[in-house]
Amino acid sequence: MAPNSVAVTMEKPDNFSLLEINGSDPSSFPDKRKSISPKQFSWFLLLKAHRVISCLSWLVASVKKRIDFSAKNVNEEEDPKSRGKQMYRFIKACLVISIVALSIEIVAHYKKWNLDLINRPSWEVYGLVEWSYMAWLSFRSDYIAPLVITLSRFCTVLFLIQSLDRLVLCLGCFWIKFKKIEPKLKDEAIDLEDPSNFPMVLIQIPMCNEREVYEQSIGAASQLDWPKDRILIQVLDDSDDPNLQLLIKEEVAVWAEKGVNIIYRHRLIRTGYKAGNLKSAMTCDYVKDYEFVTIFDADFTPNPDFLKRTVPHFKGNPELGLVQARWSFVNKDENLLTRLQNINLCFHFEVEQQVNGVFLNFFGFNGTAGVWRIKALEESGGWLERTTVEDMDIAVRAHLNGWKFIYLNDVEVTCELPESYEAYKKQQHRWHSGPMQLFRLCLPSIIKSKISVWKKANLIFLFFLLRKLILPFYSFTLFCIILPLTMFIPEAELPLWIICYVPIFISLLNILPSPKSFPFLVPYLLFENTMSITKFNAMISGLFQFGSAYEWVVTKKTGRSSESDLLAFAEKEEKLHRRNSESGLELLSKLKEQETNLAGQGTAKKGLGGLMRPKNKRKTNMVFKKELGLAFLLLTAAARSFLSAHGLHFYFLLFQGLSFLVVGLDLIGEQIS
Repeated sequence: MAPNSVAVTMEKPDNFSLLEINGSDPSSFPDKRKSISPKQFSWFLLLKAHRVISCLSWLVASVKKRIDFSAKNVNEEEDPKSRGKQMYRFIKACLVISIVALSIEIVAHYKKWNLDLINRPSWEVYGLVEWSYMAWLSFRSDYIAPLVITLSRFCTVLFLIQSLDRLVLCLGCFWIKFKKIEPKLKDEAIDLEDPSNFPMVLIQIPMCNEREVYEQSIGAASQLDWPKDRILIQVLDDSDDPNLQLLIKEEVAVWAEKGVNIIYRHRLIRTGYKAGNLKSAMTCDYVKDYEFVTIFDADFTPNPDFLKRTVPHFKGNPELGLVQARWSFVNKDENLLTRLQNINLCFHFEVEQQVNGVFLNFFGFNGTAGVWRIKALEESGGWLERTTVEDMDIAVRAHLNGWKFIYLNDVEVTCELPESYEAYKKQQHRWHSGPMQLFRLCLPSIIKSKISVWKKANLIFLFFLLRKLILPFYSFTLFCIILPLTMFIPEAELPLWIICYVPIFISLLNILPSPKSFPFLVPYLLFENTMSITKFNAMISGLFQFGSAYEWVVTKKTGRSSESDLLAFAEKEEKLHRRNSESGLELLSKLKEQETNLAGQGTAKKGLGGLMRPKNKRKTNMVFKKELGLAFLLLTAAARSFLSAHGLHFYFLLFQGLSFLVVGLDLIGEQIS
């Protein structure tokens, strides 16, 4: 070793190095720059790989845990008839085919096979695999591609027709805004100064196990600004929990003591769901004394001036059968799911309902926040229990009988949006299966009715077929089945304007009524395609009368209120605490007595027809198999698109597949730990 050299030894538990520095050579320290040795770079890569593996392990463990919990909930709570097994099997079959096709395409990609193999003589083909790939290419181009092309063109035509309908609706809405068209009161308005001129109004609040919201709905209805002797509130309780029944009775008694004309009504035979509840309430003898009936679902809290802004429209307008108000939502900013729902419902009320109300005097009754002329209900056959959309049913029959509707976009009633995907999915299933049930039942009546040919065409082709059947059909078939399959059938590849440009334009139109939602344009587009599987499944079940079409699940509520509602509720709580505690003790004793009696009956519980509410089960987020199956199908197609460098096709399939994956794992909406 040279005399001017210094040997430095650096020892570490896992590593050591020997560095020789020549003190006389200034070039040993050129710019004091640090160099990374190959071993240090390897440790850096190992550290990054460890972090990635840790993240993936956590994700896999979380998914496995969620699947385990979800399997228990599905086995215990879901009816086997309602699981959509046929749809799930179809999706699995498509997934298996796509995986096999992707495997073949990967082999072909690395073997550098291409379409010119078909033109090669048979003696130049080497190997069974290569021959099989040639046979697949020939069979695909001769038989599969023409079928897929025909189906994709058919769905594209439906897509363009539905897009044109959306555009026409938006133009109609712009015209209404430009001309400032709105329903006007007749000259013979109600004299609001003379209570004797107020018509008799019946308020109905149907509810079933609405523990979270019954207080606020009853309280809001009891504070409506209307003469006390000209209004009656019916609390129509279908709850199967005896304890909850007592609580609702107590709430009704509280308002009755304050002078509110309110009664509690409970059915012993709970058939027909909401329609059966309303039908039973309308058979009371005192109903004949009332001219109008207003319906509020249990989570709806109208403003005190609701009746004064809606009922006067009936004055001097004997052909008017319904006045519908708009919904607003107290929890629209709660999570991503509620924000996306708000976009859809804002378009529904601002555009669809308003345009149809102004130009056609007809639209679908929303089931709540509306005032009916009782004569219109009776002449149209009253509430029927034949479908799960009793509101749309009575609206169609009233329209066929010549009654007109008015929609008031400036009268809002606050309510809640479902905050969990499970609740939203069940709600959408009911909303999309019911119209198909109704279409089958009403079609003969529509054809035989005395309304004009234009109104018949509007009901059949626009109201039912285009907006209730065609929309979920093409949305699911085109974007969730045909598009991923075309990645393996390049002869049928869809153009970019179908995949990207037109959907974005239509999504922009949908977001216009809620401009604050523009940042959620892409999530909204992806989520609408994701929901197409639920809507398509519901449409098919309703059209062909599958068992799940007649399911009615009460949408889960959280009892959220606006700031003004919370202040009013706080004042109410303070007043209730000041009351004599005897009523509270009396209620507590009733609850205990009820529990003791039911517990003493033992085996008689089963004979009560399920009146006892089951014990609370541990709730967890779900796993949705159909959405997961489509997620893997789309991601498989994205991998095939990546091999072919399709560009926008790849990105659309990738993000749409991830959207299905997020929804399938129930990672959108309310999260339950």
